[in-house]
Amino acid sequence: MQATHLGIIKGNLSLHVQYNTVDRGLSQLRNRPNSVCMSHSERSSCFGLRFGSGPMGLELGGVGTAGGSVFRSSAKSRSVKAQVSDEDLEDNAPLKSPSKSSGSVLPYVGVASLGAILFGYHLGVVNGALEYLAKDLGIVENTVLQGWVVSTLLAGATVGSFTGGSLADHFGRTKTFILDAIPLTIGSILCATATNVETLILGRLLCGIGIGISSAIVPLYISEISPTEIRGTLGSINQLFICIGILAALVAGLPLAGNPLWWRTMFGLSVIPSVLLALGMAFSPESPRWLVQQRKISQAEVAIKKLYGKNKVTEVIADLTESSQGFEEQDAGWFDLFSRRYFKVVSVGAMLFLFQQLAGINAVVYYSTSVFRNAGVASDVAASALVGAANVFGTVIASSLMDKKGRKSLLITSFTGMAASMLLLSLSFSWKALAPYSGPLSVIGTVLYVLSFSLGAGPVPALLLPEIFASRIRAKAVALSLGMHWISNFFIGLCFLSVMTKFGISKVYLGFATICLLAVVYISSNVVETKGRSLEDIERELSPAI
Repeated sequence: MQATHLGIIKGNLSLHVQYNTVDRGLSQLRNRPNSVCMSHSERSSCFGLRFGSGPMGLELGGVGTAGGSVFRSSAKSRSVKAQVSDEDLEDNAPLKSPSKSSGSVLPYVGVASLGAILFGYHLGVVNGALEYLAKDLGIVENTVLQGWVVSTLLAGATVGSFTGGSLADHFGRTKTFILDAIPLTIGSILCATATNVETLILGRLLCGIGIGISSAIVPLYISEISPTEIRGTLGSINQLFICIGILAALVAGLPLAGNPLWWRTMFGLSVIPSVLLALGMAFSPESPRWLVQQRKISQAEVAIKKLYGKNKVTEVIADLTESSQGFEEQDAGWFDLFSRRYFKVVSVGAMLFLFQQLAGINAVVYYSTSVFRNAGVASDVAASALVGAANVFGTVIASSLMDKKGRKSLLITSFTGMAASMLLLSLSFSWKALAPYSGPLSVIGTVLYVLSFSLGAGPVPALLLPEIFASRIRAKAVALSLGMHWISNFFIGLCFLSVMTKFGISKVYLGFATICLLAVVYISSNVVETKGRSLEDIERELSPAI
């Protein structure tokens, strides 16, 4: 279960752009010529973002706009494309507006990431606490009830992921975060104060509903408020904080050996970020895309001012209103996801998460402790820390490459590396010639697999899905894909041990390697690159109005 999300972060271009910005929201016509020239030295500071300084090599100051627009969509984008080929746009840097923005999205991304931390923490907290809470609640001999304590979280997450999309469409993104804090807080309190296993299971169910909602709305909110040029970097922060949450659960369990009742404190600690999430979202701006879609133009202006600065309000409103799909069409129903217009992109989202689960991440981490023991690493904490460190390191690398190499290339590289690692693991268990080196080889294979997973298969699907889904189906389609993810995770966990017993771990690993290669073929043929493209641009290509 913990392994499920171990995974969970352009050339020179000089153009003269002459455009008319139609501000439908304000019912005004403004003509604004912009002369934009960007040198190589300026490229690294687009949107106030400079690589090589600050935490994780990232420093975000005032968020500016490219080509005079945060989202670079609509008529302006099309006029640029008429002069420059798609290949040139792929290879060259974004335009930069002479004017500077006084807003910043980074604090609000940080608030949303509390949901990702809680996601990872609740996935990992029971691993260390299970033995001690079983003794305290008198269920040491009842493995069925212990299984319910673990798996109830997944059942709740499935429910939460499906409901999160509808809540986000109806109430908005920030209000859904605030509502999400309710089951997260109550569930944590019930777990921490439980005097019987029934109360604990109820608390785990509520926490599961909470992290299921978080899994849908955290990447959705981040992708909708992030400027195009750094959307990949900021989007991958979601997976990074999931990893941090899992590691936090590991660290929180260290005092258990000296204090068996510490498991209650471990569950109680998660109340703090839950409350902070609700408080932070109360002061965070709503997604401008959702507000414009709801025709709440005045509120959208306030949100844009907070995110990008007051000098960008007119331009961003114009960009969003010119995306007719997001403004003139009503929110989609669940059955619309399977219409001819949207079925392909929705199926891509579901398949990415299915490949993520079928690729064997749960099996690798499940066996990591025994693998490390055979190699002479006796400490379970050391083994978990090594796997967790590989995951965090890979995610940090992925966040720095997301907007440089692109999502699709990282996915292909990731699944290829996972296939090679799985093959090495399979051979280390079965090939007699490698028997003397099986311990070190299995450790190397495990670490390389987790590292490869964290480079693409872990962080990219949650980032890519909100990008490829049209605005009117985005929340529900993300929820559906994540619901499929939780369902497949549940059944894989249910069947894995039986399959392993029947076929042996070596053959199972070989099967995982084959699935990884199939994923490479599928991604090469069906996944589009979204690097450097606005959400409106992607929507017009993948889901054109009929």
